[in-house]
Amino acid sequence: MATHTSDLLSVAVPRTAAVVRGIADDQLDLPTPCADFAVRDLMNHLYEVVVNFQALATKRPVEWAAKPDHLTDGWRDRFEVEARKLVDAWSDPAALDGVSPGMGMPQPVVGAMALLDLTVHGWDLAAATGQPYEAAPEVLDHLHELVEQLGPQARKMGVFGEPVSASPDLPDVDRLLARTGRDPVWSPRV
Repeated sequence: MATHTSDLLSVAVPRTAAVVRGIADDQLDLPTPCADFAVRDLMNHLYEVVVNFQALATKRPVEWAAKPDHLTDGWRDRFEVEARKLVDAWSDPAALDGVSPGMGMPQPVVGAMALLDLTVHGWDLAAATGQPYEAAPEVLDHLHELVEQLGPQARKMGVFGEPVSASPDLPDVDRLLARTGRDPVWSPRV
């Protein structure tokens, strides 16, 4: 069975997994658009997101405080396996029922947050490592609504920065990034 959330995740996962596969070991210390995060740090965070949001789909508690290094032998393959498990976890209609005990938000919003992290951090990692990233239009449509809904609270919590000015003529992905406080033309300083 599938849900709207798992359908969108199944579109986003291969795009982000391709970026992860393209990260060379010598790029792990490069800066990213996320201030304070090198590629290694952001990759570990995204791995935690993928694993923890599997648990959130089944309304199990998660541990965000632990910060293990997931970038050991085979980490690219393991990320893809875990990302596919994320899709599977959110394909159960029960995953979208009720309020998340761990997040205090409606389950559909929690599932969409996993989609947002996969998409935005997929772009972050691509920008940091010189790779292309193209988000799917249906994913972007859904995420624009989510960012509109969560924006003020996410900025208060420091999850989003202040919106960056972006022309309405920019591609959808650039406008989404700008709304999360990212500079859509960010590039590493050389």
